[in-house]
Amino acid sequence: MALPKIAKRVAHGEAGTALTETVVALAILGVVAISFLNGLAAASKTTFTADELATAESLARSQMEWVKNASYSYNATAYPPAPLPNTPDYQSYSAVITAEPLHTPDDGIQKITITIRRDDEVVTRLEGYKVDR
Repeated sequence: MALPKIAKRVAHGEAGTALTETVVALAILGVVAISFLNGLAAASKTTFTADELATAESLARSQMEWVKNASYSYNATAYPPAPLPNTPDYQSYSAVITAEPLHTPDDGIQKITITIRRDDEVVTRLEGYKVDR
């Protein structure tokens, strides 16, 4: 007779445990899934930002080479930018090239600043020097 009482107690004490375990497991799974999705979103945004910066730096370097290969213009305050590639990757980018003589009067050395913008926001700036050779 003792055995049926023990079986009854065990069966009675275990009632609802499966539901509780399931709810706790789903809560833990939800927290893990949300953490994973947040990490995935952050990685995606970081990749986009890195790609944008790499594209802007490449454009700035090519613009700097363009200016250095152009003929020297005494007392210039700006140089025209090189044409940007006509591909979808570069459509929202623009370049502004400013020049500033290091000495007055201009003795053949200018500080060149290339500003690359995307959708009217500055992405990167590159500074260099142009010398009249």
